[in-house]
Amino acid sequence: MASDTYLTVKSFTQGLYKEKGSRFISFVWPVSKEEEIRDILENTRKEHHSARHHCYAWVLGPQRDHFRANDDGEPSGSAGKPILGQINSRNLTNILIVVVRYFGGKLLGVSGLINAYRSAATSALESAGIVECQITEKIGLTFPYAALNDVMKIIKEEEIAFSDQKFELECSINIYIRASSTEHIRNHLSRIEGIAFSDGI
Repeated sequence: MASDTYLTVKSFTQGLYKEKGSRFISFVWPVSKEEEIRDILENTRKEHHSARHHCYAWVLGPQRDHFRANDDGEPSGSAGKPILGQINSRNLTNILIVVVRYFGGKLLGVSGLINAYRSAATSALESAGIVECQITEKIGLTFPYAALNDVMKIIKEEEIAFSDQKFELECSINIYIRASSTEHIRNHLSRIEGIAFSDGI
């Protein structure tokens, strides 16, 4: 896998694991920010308000450096960590897994809980579909109209995605470059007279 790509799940999915009468229902979402995660957790708690526990783990960011695991009242390390372990074993990011437990009346013990939460997370992940995404950088360009053809020529040759283009006396456009190509394309564009770079419009 190239350094400017990351793995995540394609779409929402769910799974199920049963043990001694307890039901562990698992849900997987692709996510991109903490606000989104908070909303999902709140909605899941409302939807499954009669469940005994709502345990979860999430990872965010291309470098997988932002993460959390929560046991929600289960013995420490018996729920959130096993869920997070399944995310880490597949090298996934921008993902949230929630496992809700409907208690069946029989205690499972810590090792039983670890196995149950791990198995529930695996059940959902197996049908989630994993995709490889590119890390892209958004760059805003402004340039005189006289330079329009030169700019668009490079965009076409390098197959660069773009948006928000305004072609007037002073032109502007947002471009989206694969991280590994940023320096090369910036150097190429900087040769055009009158061009200026920003973080996007």
